[in-house]
Amino acid sequence: MSEDKRILDGIKVLDLTTFVTGGFATLMLANQGAEVVKIERPGVGDDNRYSGPPFVQVDDDELPGRSAAEEGESPYFWTINYGKESVELDLKSSEGKEILYELAAEADVFVENFRPGTAAKLGVDYETIKEYNDSIIYCSISAFGETGPWSDRPGYDLLAQGMGGLMDVTGYPDGDPAKVGIPQTDLITAMWAAFGIVSSLFSRELTGEGDRVELGMLDATLPWLTKQAGKSFVGEEPKRMGTKDPVLAPYQMYSTKDSYLNVACGNQRLWEQLCDAIDRPELKSDERFASNSKRVEHMDELEEELTATFETQTTDEWVELLAEEHELPVGPVFDVGEALTNEQVEARGAVTTLEHPAAGEIQVLEHPLNFENSESGFREAPPLLGEDTEAKLRDLGYDDAEIERLRAEGVVPSE
Repeated sequence: MSEDKRILDGIKVLDLTTFVTGGFATLMLANQGAEVVKIERPGVGDDNRYSGPPFVQVDDDELPGRSAAEEGESPYFWTINYGKESVELDLKSSEGKEILYELAAEADVFVENFRPGTAAKLGVDYETIKEYNDSIIYCSISAFGETGPWSDRPGYDLLAQGMGGLMDVTGYPDGDPAKVGIPQTDLITAMWAAFGIVSSLFSRELTGEGDRVELGMLDATLPWLTKQAGKSFVGEEPKRMGTKDPVLAPYQMYSTKDSYLNVACGNQRLWEQLCDAIDRPELKSDERFASNSKRVEHMDELEEELTATFETQTTDEWVELLAEEHELPVGPVFDVGEALTNEQVEARGAVTTLEHPAAGEIQVLEHPLNFENSESGFREAPPLLGEDTEAKLRDLGYDDAEIERLRAEGVVPSE
């Protein structure tokens, strides 16, 4: 299948975002074939380039004059920026903005995650960009959105997890609220943004009109509460439950002889099959565990009964018996390294490699969409800071003398 059958081939995206929310949104677009140009501050770039440690040491010859990269490249930055291009541009200069306007005139999508009001101060707000391209899909991402009493507040994932209710229901009953171990609300917001952008592109195909997508991290988080919101809506207070589930049992992690096992019985049939498979048929007739609602009510007693059984064998032994032989939904609890290198991930091509211009071969987290009639996936490594600046200027018609003048004035970086 030829590479020109990627769904977003021909879509041009200007990415003015920093850190994760906008970056992961445009990453999703790049995975489907969009040309994503990342606009970065001269000599500095996206702060996420230097989030770490760890850093990977790279060939200094590939990073001329890049003092901000002295510690090396950030693998975290790579995971959010595969397949993009990088243009360094001083947006505080009039000529820098003019170059941006020229790029915007040819773009389909414009993404920013400034605090509300900042885009207007910089002259890159929707109304301004629309003057140069009235069919643009313009996406604004902020912590709390552009309306409401908190709209002016800055915010990061930690705040959104706390204010969005996630921390309140994460952790153990006798412990403090806990942050989810990944930047979950950043990624939630990014996925909503990408969905909004693609929806707007589809709408533009139908109507010929551009649009603006506006969202806040807090708003983006709330729909993910689902079960916990359902309890709250009827007057119940969701509680921290460790690995337990508020509406299903058994649906949690259990200790085994050597580590841990996740057991997920989503219906009565699976529960009864589990009882037989672990040679505990008497649990089926135990009145405390006769139905899912009864098991939820007696969750602690159920945990005690099942833990006593699961601790008699190793996790691998239980997986072999329950998952392989009896086809029940159980699985081990992997560490991150195991999650990235197991036989299933390898078979699915979920982690691949690309050649980075300064770091050599790097690992790549592929995205999970597989299409019958279209291709997807990353084709290029994350960009070095500003590596596409000159090429984009030449595409816009700038000659050698003009580029040298822009360098001398600090609008774009010097060589």
